[in-house]
Amino acid sequence: MTLIELIVAFTILVLLTSMAVPLARNKVRRDKEKELRFALREIRTAIDRYKDMADKGQLGQVKADADGYPETLEMLVDGVKVTGQPGGGATAAGAGGFGGVMGPQQQGIPGAPGQPSGSLSDSGEKKVRFLRRMPKDPFTNSAEWGKRSSRDDPKSSAWGGQNVFDVYSKTMEKAADGTPYAEW
Repeated sequence: MTLIELIVAFTILVLLTSMAVPLARNKVRRDKEKELRFALREIRTAIDRYKDMADKGQLGQVKADADGYPETLEMLVDGVKVTGQPGGGATAAGAGGFGGVMGPQQQGIPGAPGQPSGSLSDSGEKKVRFLRRMPKDPFTNSAEWGKRSSRDDPKSSAWGGQNVFDVYSKTMEKAADGTPYAEW
């Protein structure tokens, strides 16, 4: 090869590489954004399911200032004891409900994401779990989420502690459109 051919080949290689790197970075960012959307949807759906069951009186006594929302995110993973339904049934969703408490023959079979799943404890009490595990924030690589209470200001970054009404990412990064991920 002559020196000119070598320079041309090297220039083409550098040009192709310089175009591929931004594309790869954008793909990684898009994948993280997709994971963040999914994690937020999963947690928010679990919070909504908890609220629905609390409003129906299926979770027994809830704290007065919690407004029917979970007091902590860990409650969604650890589970909540279920009381009988106001109509007399002892299941969380009744026959044909939206997931509800599973019978002993169904224990260990996972529910759909966002659907409550339950089991009988050793003492015979029924417990409903709304999440199998706390999803990780793909930007902070942590299961720690920012929390908002139903009594907090919607733009507040400080949690009042009464309940968990909403969650948000703790990252300070911004999306391609300029919106902070914490506002998603």
